[in-house]
Amino acid sequence: MRAHFLLSEVLNGLRRNVTMTIAMILTTAITLGMFGGGLLVIQMADKSQKIFLDRVEMQFFINDAVSEADPNCREAPCSVLRTDIENEPGVGSVTFIDRKEAFEQAKQTFKDNPDIADNIREGTIPASLKVRMSDPEQFGAVLDKYSDRKDLGVDGVLDQRQLVQRIFSVLDGTRNAAFAIAIVLAVAAILLIVNTVQIAAFTRRTEVSIMRLVGATRWFTQLPFLLESVVAALIGAFLAIGGLFTAKVLFFDNALRDLYGVNILARIGVSDVLFVSPWLIIGAILLSGVTAYVTLRVYVRE
Repeated sequence: MRAHFLLSEVLNGLRRNVTMTIAMILTTAITLGMFGGGLLVIQMADKSQKIFLDRVEMQFFINDAVSEADPNCREAPCSVLRTDIENEPGVGSVTFIDRKEAFEQAKQTFKDNPDIADNIREGTIPASLKVRMSDPEQFGAVLDKYSDRKDLGVDGVLDQRQLVQRIFSVLDGTRNAAFAIAIVLAVAAILLIVNTVQIAAFTRRTEVSIMRLVGATRWFTQLPFLLESVVAALIGAFLAIGGLFTAKVLFFDNALRDLYGVNILARIGVSDVLFVSPWLIIGAILLSGVTAYVTLRVYVRE
């Protein structure tokens, strides 16, 4: 009987304040959607980092004098450099790329950009040692140790960590922006819930007074208002979850298709959205439930 009464009170309350209820649902949905988007970006960054750590390389370029005297890196100082790097902790493999192979790789890299490819001449691309790490944690130590070894023929170095850092700085900025917007919207949602609860309590003050006179507890009379807020927030949460699935298809799958194809960014899948979804539902319950409860305790005395 009490459950039926509470259900009817909640439904009646949502209908009476339909415009504010809709506003609260939409505000909550956008807030949770931005928060969920930030969580998806974090998941993408974490998985992308693993991709880069598995394949990140450094490349030591050999100066022209050493390359001309020893084109196959079989003599000192090139062979000494190669052996020393191979013996470093955390190094997985060291591959020597001679000038001819470097030229062919450069032509292949810029085959879709003929203006650049036509200007690449054989012999202008230096030979190099390409180093892949088995332990990414040792990357910086090896790079710092050999980047200035001009005595061993090192003429320059390519550090792919710079590219990785730029990509992750963009992801971090996107995540932070999503969280910042979510915080602002959360404040707006809290204020909207406070106003909605106060108005609902004021419009039904006569009914509440009668219920208290016939012995209803304060908690029982205030529970419908709290449930109204939670129900509206849960509707907003499910809208937010639907929005994330839509964003996955329209943004993550379409806009980032090229980056997925070259394995630069990790793909966001349905499982990632499903992993985030329960947190949005929990967030909706906490946001609305706590706000409504505090509002009732502070502003509604009867």
